[in-house]
Amino acid sequence: MRVLANDGISDAGKERLEAAGFEVLTTRVAQEQLTAFLDREKIAALLVRSATQVTPEVIDAAGHLKIIGRAGVGLDNIAVEHARKKGIPVINTPGASADSVAELVFAHLMGGVRFLHDSNRQMPLEGDQIFKQLKKQYSKGTEVKGKTMGIVGFGRIGKAVAQRALGLGMKVVFADPEVTHAQVSLEFADGQRLHFDVQGAPFREVLAMCDFLSLHVPAQDKPLIGEKELGLMKRGAAIINTSRGGVLDEPALLQALEAGHIRFAALDVFTSEPAPEVQLLMHPQLSLSPHIGAATREAQDRIGLELADQLIAWHKNGFQEA
Repeated sequence: MRVLANDGISDAGKERLEAAGFEVLTTRVAQEQLTAFLDREKIAALLVRSATQVTPEVIDAAGHLKIIGRAGVGLDNIAVEHARKKGIPVINTPGASADSVAELVFAHLMGGVRFLHDSNRQMPLEGDQIFKQLKKQYSKGTEVKGKTMGIVGFGRIGKAVAQRALGLGMKVVFADPEVTHAQVSLEFADGQRLHFDVQGAPFREVLAMCDFLSLHVPAQDKPLIGEKELGLMKRGAAIINTSRGGVLDEPALLQALEAGHIRFAALDVFTSEPAPEVQLLMHPQLSLSPHIGAATREAQDRIGLELADQLIAWHKNGFQEA
C-alpha cells in the first residue's frame, strides 16, 4: 500500500510503517498538484498535518484513496463528512501532542508575566544604552502562584494545561459544555501521583474569574472570544490562544490591549495564517509563535507512531487491497 505523508512524518513513524510493508512517500506535493499526484501515484493513504487541505475535490479526484490521517487534533482542514460518505475513514492523533501544546502555553505565560516577550526584543537593540530604563520598565512582573487559570475546552490539551497550572500552585477552573467536573492527575519524575478534583463553570463565569485564559477549542464559524467576552474578563487579565485562528477576534484583542483592559496576550495561531496581520506582529504586548504547539521532537514521534499504529491496525482489520 502506498502512503503519502504530505506534510511529513517522524522517522519513527515512517520506519514502523515500512516495517509493516507500507511504501511511504514524503515528497511535499503542492496543493494545486495534489489531486493529480494522488491519482497518478495510486496513493491509498494520505497523511497530513495542518498545511494540506483535503477538500471534497481532492477526495473525489483521488480514485485510489482509502484512508486519510491527520497528524494532530483538529480536522478542520479535512472534509471529514464528505470522506466518510464515500466510505473513507479519517483518523487523527488527539492526545499525542497534548503535553507539547500545554508546555507552549506556559512558555508564553511565564514569559508574559515577566515581560520577556518584549524584553527579548529590546535588549539586543538598546540593552547597552538604556539598561536602567529597561530594568525599570520591566520591574512590575507578577507571579503565577495563587492566580486563577481559566481553560476553555477541557479535552486532552485542556487537562494537560490544568496539570501544569496545578503543579505551579494555581487555581484552575474550566468551561466545557460536555464536562462539568474532572479529576486531574499529576505524575512526578519519581513515580508519585497526586489527584485533584477540578470543577467546571459556565463560560461567562470562567471569563470573569480568571487571571489567565487559555483556549483549547476546535475551529469556529465565528470568534468565541470577541469584544463582549474580553470585556467580561478582569482588568489586567491575559489570554493565550494555541487552538485555532479565528477563535479569538484579533481586532477586538488589539483594542482591549490598547485600552489596558487586557495586560498581554499570546498567539500561536492566527486568523490570516500563514500571513498574520502586521499590527499583531509589531505589538509589544503580544507574545507570538508560528503555530508550533505540537512542534517538539517528542510529540512528533508520538504522532508518527500513533498514526502508523492506527493505519496498520486498520489495514489488518478488514481492508484488503484489490
